[in-house]
Amino acid sequence: MLIGVPTEVKNHEYRVGLIPAGVRELTRQGHQVMLQNDAGLGIGFGNAAYESAGARIVATAEEIFREAEMIVKVKEPQAHERKCLKEDQTLFTYLHLAPDLPQTQDLIDSGSTCIAYETVTDAMGRLPLLAPMSEVAGRMSIQAGAMCMEKAQGGRGILLGGVPGVAQGEVLVLGGGVVGQNAAQMAVGMGARVTIVDRSIDVLRRLDNLFGNRIQTLYSTHDAVEEAAMKADLIIGAVLIPGAAAPKLITAEMVKRMRAGTVLVDVAIDQGGCFETSKATTHAEPTYILDDVVHYCVANMPGAVARTSAAALNNATLPYVLELANRGVKSALTDNVHLLHGLNVFRGQVTNEFVSQAHHLPYIDPRKAIAA
Repeated sequence: MLIGVPTEVKNHEYRVGLIPAGVRELTRQGHQVMLQNDAGLGIGFGNAAYESAGARIVATAEEIFREAEMIVKVKEPQAHERKCLKEDQTLFTYLHLAPDLPQTQDLIDSGSTCIAYETVTDAMGRLPLLAPMSEVAGRMSIQAGAMCMEKAQGGRGILLGGVPGVAQGEVLVLGGGVVGQNAAQMAVGMGARVTIVDRSIDVLRRLDNLFGNRIQTLYSTHDAVEEAAMKADLIIGAVLIPGAAAPKLITAEMVKRMRAGTVLVDVAIDQGGCFETSKATTHAEPTYILDDVVHYCVANMPGAVARTSAAALNNATLPYVLELANRGVKSALTDNVHLLHGLNVFRGQVTNEFVSQAHHLPYIDPRKAIAA
């Protein structure tokens, strides 16, 4: 199979779909890899590293989209990239379609096969291709939040861990999954007082066993979230419903009543965000202030630590890239139900129920779509 890796074009996105080690694995198994010029430069891998691994370097993304049978990316294709997709191509990347109708419609119109990292599952129902970036984003959320708490950034001027004789900062984490757990780990390590809210008793029990009396766990109700939010200095939005738009746990009315300088970090912004007042930002302009509350809503947080993120992502995605290349896309999807769960759009049809519901589009079972 001919696999193409274009340069990421999203604002301050330095990650790359394949690192040289992944290219070598593919070429050793008889596949061809074409890489856009300097696609890996942002993480310290020049063209020479890829050429020595067996890749062919091409000048433009247009060449990638014209020739490649499968395109491996990191972030969702931008509008000009989507126009280049063709019916006989497979796109394998993060998509986050539920809050993004224009992208969804463009992918439908392209007729291509679109597999989303974030909805691929494993035997335990987890999301193995989302997990490494969730770990990074969860840890980064506390770093970003701690910086935003500084007075010069619009925050209340609070040191997250406090100092002897002065209280620590209060951190509220909404969601106890991979993002939430990693956020809590960082916040606890920095000495903050941490509360985690989740609607799963099993998740709360696991977190309680993991952290002991270093955190407080609360069952998620509107009242519990509201009460905890009014006390918090930093709120991390870490809620995920796989493939669906994130629920809005923090309302605009709550934001208006928060103390001036409270910081909101919305890690769920790729899925529409879990604060009503959230709007996507970039690394170039990561924050905005609304009702005296600082909002950090960067849609590609892990891109800031691109070298770590790209290596972690490649470790997770490479087995699936190899399976798709070695077995062929249809066979791999048909025989691997976990990879099949990643199929969001297939030849003009929506094959993910959450995406279908979010945009009121017709849904077809992915197995029926492939069989047809």
